[in-house]
Amino acid sequence: MKSDLPKVLHDVCGWPMLRHVLTACRLAGVDRLLVVVGHGKKRVMDAFSADFDVTWVEQAMQKGTGHAVLCCREKLEGFSGNVLVIAGDMPLVRRVTLANLMETRAHRGDALTLATAKIDDPTGYGRIVRDADGQLETIVEQRDCTDEQRAIREVNPSYYCFDSQHLFEALDQVKVNPKSGECYLTDVVDVLRASGKGVSAVVSVDPEEAIGVNSRLDLAAVTRVAQDRIQLTLMEEGVTIVDPDNTWIEADVSIGRETTIRPFTVIGVGATIGEGCCLGPHAVIATGETVPDGAVVGPMACAGASAS
Repeated sequence: MKSDLPKVLHDVCGWPMLRHVLTACRLAGVDRLLVVVGHGKKRVMDAFSADFDVTWVEQAMQKGTGHAVLCCREKLEGFSGNVLVIAGDMPLVRRVTLANLMETRAHRGDALTLATAKIDDPTGYGRIVRDADGQLETIVEQRDCTDEQRAIREVNPSYYCFDSQHLFEALDQVKVNPKSGECYLTDVVDVLRASGKGVSAVVSVDPEEAIGVNSRLDLAAVTRVAQDRIQLTLMEEGVTIVDPDNTWIEADVSIGRETTIRPFTVIGVGATIGEGCCLGPHAVIATGETVPDGAVVGPMACAGASAS
């Protein structure tokens, strides 16, 4: 990211990207949130100091994704059930995707179920390799792929659901990669299969949900998708957005039916707009501001709206 700001604190439509992930988890029914922090941990923890349902787990040395999960062992001692594992830089994750993933694993009784995506350009992603029966065989990282494996379009966007009873037992058997010195969570697939435990991969992630953030370009791409989602939801609920490409609406905004939003309007995170309003052009509604029913904000009144 070439930034002093920890990656998960970069803004996506008014929220740090980590808040999007935590919100999706909560909406999916997750009732215990463990967040593994390392670099920049104080800034991350301070930014979420009001989130009392979050338990912070320190990964003092960054030794890979598998090691990050191992750091949670003590906090999960005695827990039985689904353990969902997802990266904090996946702000486009949907509630329904996580809920379906947990339900699928529990229904199948597998030790691990992971969600996959099929994308046109799989460069950079771990490839999902299936056997002759279509069952998950292994995950091969980009750098280790053969020419044939590089052509696989089904990828691992890193949405995992484990049976807690098998998670740490399997991680203890994962060998440290001799080149990187890291322990990879993806290697758990091979360990579980070798021990006869059930593993499965379900294609359930939309291509846009598979976009992680590793650069400013990625950040712009996910922000555009998040903005489109916000506006689509509002329009489906009866809000008119005259020019979506030239309107900006941040997260957690409530807008009543029959409100019209004209071009170059900006609405800050957490704002509440009543019904039958007319906003813009060039209106700015501040973060957390409340606009009453029927109000006009801007130089032009809409039919049925009254000046405020």
